[in-house]
Amino acid sequence: MAERRTWRDGVYAVIQAMTILPQQGELTIERMCVLAGVSRAGYYRHWAACAPRVEETGVRDAIQRLALAHRHYGYRRIAAQLRREGFAVNRKRVLRLMQQDNLLCLRRRPFVPVTTDSRHTWRVVPNLARGMVPSGLDQLWVADITYIRLQEEFVYLAIVLDAFSRRVVGWALETHLEARLAIAALSMAIETRRPLPGSVIHHSDRGIQYACGDYTELLQRHDIAPSMSRVGNPYDNAKAESFMKTLKQEEVNGQTYRDAQHARNAIGAFIEEVYNRQRLHSALAYQSPAEFEANLPRWGGG
Repeated sequence: MAERRTWRDGVYAVIQAMTILPQQGELTIERMCVLAGVSRAGYYRHWAACAPRVEETGVRDAIQRLALAHRHYGYRRIAAQLRREGFAVNRKRVLRLMQQDNLLCLRRRPFVPVTTDSRHTWRVVPNLARGMVPSGLDQLWVADITYIRLQEEFVYLAIVLDAFSRRVVGWALETHLEARLAIAALSMAIETRRPLPGSVIHHSDRGIQYACGDYTELLQRHDIAPSMSRVGNPYDNAKAESFMKTLKQEEVNGQTYRDAQHARNAIGAFIEEVYNRQRLHSALAYQSPAEFEANLPRWGGG
């Protein structure tokens, strides 16, 4: 019985996702239910149960977009803009959601992404990467975190990228913003690359995930030097920001991920198979990161 219910809920989720896609064509909800072997009434009951969560996710996504695009807007202006866009929201709800998503600080901290919480008592280290031009692999790693919208919630992606080859050497995707998210990405990078002690500078923003004791202890254990961006300066981490932009444009936008595992599988495949091994980079003489690294001896790299 439980297996049947799980299967049925999965079918309903697929039908619901297909109603959003422009390529649905002539398939009506009734026709899709017939083809899938489920009842239309059952689908609508499922939709009525999950619709509030879908609506809430849509509102939160719109608030995130507006807060980042208009960093001086307070909750009143954002609520007004949401209503202009067709959302039925009041100021109190917008204020509550902005508080939950840590968006109110954007008015005072320009360029600070919503995944960054710099209000902590952990030690902030100097910027060692400023002006640094790496000449080989595993000299400078850059780390960042972004959010990705699912149908009914958000997930968060942490990455570690080699600044010389632009290759993503570590990543992790979870439904939380705890330090263990960033630690999992760093652990993958260390396991994958096995850098020589003292050879790597690790650069990030000043978020609590990167400043906390567990993360800095992992860096110290492998003799990796930490470095952090200046306040309000996103350009210090431009290579990681560039990857996130590419990910959103070429993989995330237009996708409808069912859940965190679906997102993890799809985004992991994009990182490992498309971005690292197929996508050509102008900064790498139009090679993929993997190809660039493989050709380093002929290019005179380290």
